[in-house]
Amino acid sequence: MRQPTKQQLDRHERLRADLRVRGSSLTKIARELGVTDFAVTLVGKRMCRSAKIEQALADALQTTPEQLFPDLCEER
Repeated sequence: MRQPTKQQLDRHERLRADLRVRGSSLTKIARELGVTDFAVTLVGKRMCRSAKIEQALADALQTTPEQLFPDLCEER
C-alpha cells in the first residue's frame, strides 16, 4: 500500500466536505457499492485504486474520476 502525501490527504478532506455538501458521504457510497468504509477511504486517500469506487465518488460529485483524481492521468 502506498503512503499518501499531505496533498493527497488534504484532497481527501476536501472530498469528504464536498460529499457532505451534496448530502452524501464515504459511508453512504460504501453501502451503495457493497464495500467497506475503509475501502472507500483508502481510495479517497489514494492509498490504493479501484475504478468502481473512483467512479462512484466522481458520480456523487458530478464530475469525472480524472478531474477528481488528477493523479490518475499520471499513473496511466
